[in-house]
Order: sequence, then structure tokens, then C-alpha cells
Amino acid sequence: MPAKDKDLHDLFLDTLKDIYYAEKQILRALPRMAKAAQSDKLRAAFEKHHGETEGQVERLEQVFELLEKPARGKTCDAIIGILDEGKEIMEEYKGAEALDAGMLAAAQAVEHYEISRYGTLKQWATQLGLKDVARLLDQTLQEEKKTDLALTELAESSVNIAAAA
Repeated sequence: MPAKDKDLHDLFLDTLKDIYYAEKQILRALPRMAKAAQSDKLRAAFEKHHGETEGQVERLEQVFELLEKPARGKTCDAIIGILDEGKEIMEEYKGAEALDAGMLAAAQAVEHYEISRYGTLKQWATQLGLKDVARLLDQTLQEEKKTDLALTELAESSVNIAAAA
């Protein structure tokens, strides 16, 4: 289909495939991050988010179902880059006091990407009159915002302090 014939619905579907791929990559990365974490609180946060992410993947599959489209991912270079940065931090700071602070920052970069994507998708779904889809996307958006706040709290209350010690 020529680009000029593509519309908001096509863009919505492409972006949905993008975040679906991203969530699947995040699911694979979180156990590695939890294992590398030095702080029990950070490890617990990564483990909790892994469980939430499984639910978010299921929710996206419901969205694809509502749209009568197969749940397929589309390679998302942005998330690959963000996760690669996290891997780099895990390698370069292994055993260092600053490891957890770096991993936490990398995790927040992931959250901010997701918040941006889900916010956009929810808005487009609303624009397209897809009320049920918008509601499902908003549930995930609210979870991502809560996770981001929890990570900020963890950074400020302990992880960054330990890194600076």
C-alpha cells in the first residue's frame, strides 16, 4: 500500500506491533536485571515488574483480538537500544557500587518509552472510536506510571545513596 494511502488506523496498528515486540523483549531482560541487582529492593522491583509485564502482554493480545488482527510484533529499534544500554551497564559496572543506580536509570528509560507509547496509543484508540481498546491501553499506561514512580522512590530512598557512598 502506498504511504499516502496509510491512515491513523495503520499507524495505530504498526505502533501496537512495536510495543508488543518491546514488551516481549522487556520480559526477556527483566530476569537478567533482577539477577544482576545487588539491592534486594531493586531485585524485588524487577521481579514484580516481570509479573506485571506478563499481564501487559496478555492485555495487548486482547487488544489484537478486539481488532481481529494476529498478535504480532514488529522489530522496535528503540527498545533494543535502551535494553542494550542496560546490558552495557550490567557488564561495565558489575560489582561496582554504582551498578544498581545505573540499572535503575536504564529501567526508567524503558518505563518512559512505554509511557510515551501507551499514552499515544490510548489517544489514537480514542480518536478511532475504539473505547474498549483505549480502556485496556489505559490500564497498562497507569501501571507503567506507577512502576516509574516506584523506581524513582527506590532511587531516591536507597539505590542512589548507596551508589554515592
